[in-house]
Amino acid sequence: MAKRDYYEILGVPRDADPEAIKKAYRKLALKYHPDRNKETDAAERFKEATEAYSVLSDPEKRKVYDQFGHAGLEGAAGGGGPQINLEDLFSQFSDIFGGARMGGGIWETLFGFGGGRRHGRNGARPGRSLRASLEIGLEDVLHGARRSLVVKRRERCEECGSSGAAPGSSPQACPTCGGRGQVHQQQGFFAVRSTCPHCHGEGTILRNPCRACGGDGRVARKRELEVHIPPGIEDGAQIRLAGEGEAGPRGGPPGDLYVEVRVREDERFHRDGQDLYLEVPISYAQAVLGDKIRVRTLEGEVRMTVPPGTPTGKLFRLRGQGLPALHGGPRGDLYVRVYVEVPRRPSREEKALVRQLLELEKQRRSQPAD
Repeated sequence: MAKRDYYEILGVPRDADPEAIKKAYRKLALKYHPDRNKETDAAERFKEATEAYSVLSDPEKRKVYDQFGHAGLEGAAGGGGPQINLEDLFSQFSDIFGGARMGGGIWETLFGFGGGRRHGRNGARPGRSLRASLEIGLEDVLHGARRSLVVKRRERCEECGSSGAAPGSSPQACPTCGGRGQVHQQQGFFAVRSTCPHCHGEGTILRNPCRACGGDGRVARKRELEVHIPPGIEDGAQIRLAGEGEAGPRGGPPGDLYVEVRVREDERFHRDGQDLYLEVPISYAQAVLGDKIRVRTLEGEVRMTVPPGTPTGKLFRLRGQGLPALHGGPRGDLYVRVYVEVPRRPSREEKALVRQLLELEKQRRSQPAD
């Protein structure tokens, strides 16, 4: 199957400048990143866009590609497609996404070989971020709320101090990679770094692992956390609890916890941003003669005037009876739609009055217009 043109993949013209190429790749990478997009072809689209970017962002590779196309790159690499420098590619990805962390596993999945793992300043990898969800009602959106959430996560092993080694011992440098966590492989003119298969990128091995954690440096625990939900939050919004994810291996910093907030459907009100909508039945007599009716709000009842001659479906606005904005400001409004309710089983007196009304309407219609 013929490869697609790299410019076509990124959706940029052939004379696009480096900034336009970078912007186009960032848009596609955000859209098709496998952590965000679970569609079956997302990983392949992400790989395709990354390969295109790795060539077009490199002046020398781009010059060869513009002159000879895919064949020029394959020839330069000794066949099999362009070779991707994993370390440079990771650096580009981190720059584009503002330093976002990305483990070596995704590179193994997409490109078939492992990359150097991202480590913190002390050489330890950060822990995995977790996700959870909470459900709240409209009253919680109005006033804000605090909810308890139980999460199961791996935390620092106290017995070994998160080193993974049994008390009295310590990890030793990996003899395969010399403690670097990476090994170098020469492929023609290109040198490729990959994760050390012996220590799996840790740089150290355990001769005597800790019994409490099995050498992982972490143990599984359940932890109850309190989540503060601010007023005005939208359905599907995420709250980030920094440092409440899993502990990192070998004493690495913890990840974060992302809590998705779901606002359950309310059988009384329909929400549209900060505004609420409510339907209220009125009688035919109230619609014709007018009346003061009671209307429910999130905070109780208020009285609303229905003027004489109100048609069914009329929409009334009650200012300030809606929901607050997430970051402050005036509240939204409550819109009340009235409709004329027809009784299913009218009494004899009601039937008699309706018949009289019907006769009056017939007489009025039979009279000639002035």
